[in-house]
Amino acid sequence: MGSGIAQVCAAAGYKTIVREVDDILLNKGIGRIRKFLDDGVAKGKATADARDKTLANLTGATTFDALKDCDLVIEAIVEDLQQKRQTFASLEPLVGDRTIFVSNTSSLCITEIAAATKRPDRVAGLHFFNPVPIMKLVEVIRALTTSDAAYDAVFAFAKSLGKEPITAPDRPGFIVNRLLVPYLLDAIRAYERGLGTVEDIDKGMKLGCGYPMGPFTLLDFVGLDTTYYIANIMFEEFREPVYAPPPLLKRMVIAGRLGRKSGRGFYTYDV
Repeated sequence: MGSGIAQVCAAAGYKTIVREVDDILLNKGIGRIRKFLDDGVAKGKATADARDKTLANLTGATTFDALKDCDLVIEAIVEDLQQKRQTFASLEPLVGDRTIFVSNTSSLCITEIAAATKRPDRVAGLHFFNPVPIMKLVEVIRALTTSDAAYDAVFAFAKSLGKEPITAPDRPGFIVNRLLVPYLLDAIRAYERGLGTVEDIDKGMKLGCGYPMGPFTLLDFVGLDTTYYIANIMFEEFREPVYAPPPLLKRMVIAGRLGRKSGRGFYTYDV
């Protein structure tokens, strides 16, 4: 997600600094962007000039010091509230008062994140969708403390990236995952109960409902651990059975069958 967000920001003309925890991960992220752009040029979907301009807007760093002059900081780390709060707390003394903090969280409370800073009026959420360079939607989440000026700036920024922003409430799952996660969890429950094979359920939703991919293909793409984590957050908030992770999902996560990224989920992949 981080490399995709950096790519679309740089492609939109913004000077973009990618901060990673070490050089290995930094080079991997920049390399992922370069490969995506090179593939686009090779397929005729982008020009070499556009690729070069995007790459020219990108720089990398392994410390927060490099972000001190940024007007906007987008956090896209692991989906853990305490780590996100700590990240912004560490970054805050280095940046200017005008800087807006944005989290790419897919489920966590923006108000809780903002409360860990001294600028809760300049904290918001921008939930991008994967793959970021292709997916048009961005959810803009406004915390209870977000000022009108900060919200307007973040919404306008999302539009400037060529995205279609929508305003989502600061509640777990926002809009899309609030509707999507119960569907994915229900598909797992249906499979547990013998409704059909993984392949037939996927085919049924693709060909019968016109979905671009079935629920199990999507689960593997998103990551079973990510879905499990989001489901737990939503269940903790609402205490409704529809958000409770099915036993099979829990066991697959414990077994390390996380989907595409681990090579095995509901399907098997080459990694």
